[in-house]
Amino acid sequence: MLWTCLHLPDLSLQLALRAGDVAQALVTTQGGQRPQVLSCNAEALRCGIRPGMLVSAALALTPRLIERTRDPRAEAQALHSLAQWAGQFTPDLALQSDRALLLEVENCLRLFGGLRTLTTRLQNELEALGYRATIAHAPTPTAAWLFAQAGIATTLRDRHELKRALSPLPLGLLHQPRDVVEKLEQMGIRTIGECLKLPRDGLSRRFGQALLNEMDRALGRIPDPRPSFVAPTTYEGRLPLPSPILEVEAMLFATKRLVMEMTGFLTRREAGVTLLKLDLWHEDEPPTHVDLRLTLPSRDPATLLQLLRERLTHITLKARVEVIGLRADEIAPLAGRNLTLFPDEQDEAEERQRLIEHLRARLGVEKVHSVATFPDHRPEFAYRSCEPGKSPVEACALKRPLWLLQQPRPLPWDEAGPRLDGPLTLTAGPERIESGWWDGRDIRRDYFTARTTRGQTLWVFRERGPAQGWYVHGLFG
Repeated sequence: MLWTCLHLPDLSLQLALRAGDVAQALVTTQGGQRPQVLSCNAEALRCGIRPGMLVSAALALTPRLIERTRDPRAEAQALHSLAQWAGQFTPDLALQSDRALLLEVENCLRLFGGLRTLTTRLQNELEALGYRATIAHAPTPTAAWLFAQAGIATTLRDRHELKRALSPLPLGLLHQPRDVVEKLEQMGIRTIGECLKLPRDGLSRRFGQALLNEMDRALGRIPDPRPSFVAPTTYEGRLPLPSPILEVEAMLFATKRLVMEMTGFLTRREAGVTLLKLDLWHEDEPPTHVDLRLTLPSRDPATLLQLLRERLTHITLKARVEVIGLRADEIAPLAGRNLTLFPDEQDEAEERQRLIEHLRARLGVEKVHSVATFPDHRPEFAYRSCEPGKSPVEACALKRPLWLLQQPRPLPWDEAGPRLDGPLTLTAGPERIESGWWDGRDIRRDYFTARTTRGQTLWVFRERGPAQGWYVHGLFG
């Protein structure tokens, strides 16, 4: 087996900067009456601020310091969302501590083109998501975690080399009580290698079996089972912004990271999203909800971002946005596609689908629809609106125009027939329609195909009964 550990140092700082960089000095603290600096950005380091410093001392160095209190709940949620994204690489993964993921990748290396290619992809996509991680590979999950904690981006595949490679690592990396580590350090034992040289019986009696078991798990001497991460059935992500904003581009920067995170979740489930909801939270106003409904499931980040851009540019925000949330409320299986050398009907269908999605995002869902036939002889009621692509228009043996006027328009006429900038030539007909007596909207008409003196083809009818006259009802293309 081969385990990969993704360790995210300074996770609290990464979350504070994930939605956008901050030009001012920024630090994260643990809170309390005398808060200390946990981590700081590059500008804070240039001002002389260091982790462990009191916030009051940091404020003396730069009064414009931005302080963010660490939120363990938000960190746990971020790691949980990251695990959903990582599920696209392997089904065997587990959460490790509060800032690391473990992935068993031995069985998926061929799928991703080898370990080096997989590592590069993990690193690039993590950066695109707004994270910095140390990636370490080892034959046991505990060893991979120890290397990643130490900041060593190593690739070790030989189990027999584990003891040599782990020996220089400090004992403080082990998941042991602090008093155990301090007592060993007082004895002059500061590394895993020095601890392994001690007699096992005496070490067990004095410090407990847990210390030996953890080192044995790292060396592969005893099993190291891990509880598998169970992904939820739907995706929901949330990203606080560094500062309130109104600009669409700044919102899209943060939204892009949530969309890419959701894409990994959908890839694992071999699905696409059909209903996407973007929630924009304001400070003093109710949240703004933006719904994006797709006629066909999709998980392409570029397509989803472009559609969200279209929707956001046509929305007036009530106040500045402080937090962005993204939810995949409805997902559906995504059908595979055959890769061919030349474009086929599937490619053309996808192009039509992309055009429909862009039109609906720009104009509104209710303004873009398909037309389905309905069993009614009256032309006004023979069609119904429906979802694009849901119910195609059935072929009709009668020659009918696709463009009907909302209301029939009267035509001047005389004994020779109807006129429109000159006499109309009737080329086909009559088609008699008498229907609708049951709902009070009955009609009695004779329909004709007519041609104008300019060559335009119209669909006209003559009203039968008391209200005689000629009307134009449709136009042929």
